[in-house]
Amino acid sequence: MAGAATAPTVSGGGVGQGSDRGTGDGAGPGTIRGFGTGAYRPGNGVTPPVPVRRASPQYTVDAMRNHAQGIIIVECVVEPSGECGDVRIVRAFAPPHGLDGEAIDAARRWRFRPGTRGGEPVPVLVSLEIEFNIR
Repeated sequence: MAGAATAPTVSGGGVGQGSDRGTGDGAGPGTIRGFGTGAYRPGNGVTPPVPVRRASPQYTVDAMRNHAQGIIIVECVVEPSGECGDVRIVRAFAPPHGLDGEAIDAARRWRFRPGTRGGEPVPVLVSLEIEFNIR
């Protein structure tokens, strides 16, 4: 049985320590260090990606047997193509019942209208809530 996926939660923004330094005081939108290197956070001239297709996650046999329900939060770098590039789990199930991998697979199937900076598509980090709900 498939679960439901909710709209992405977008957070962050503002002045950062990134490769893009503005003129004047040196403040720029910044980039994320480590995970999703080169990706921007929405805000300060960077528009957030907009989901155009959400993918539902699949249940594992173990999760069905244990009636596992809840939300897994993943972070995803939405590439200029509108596809999810890097994906990682931020909040997982405990025990996972194999749903963490299913949440990542579902996130990779989402499609977005990409975020922009100065009118040009850029990679942007978003958080997605992947919901598992037995109906």
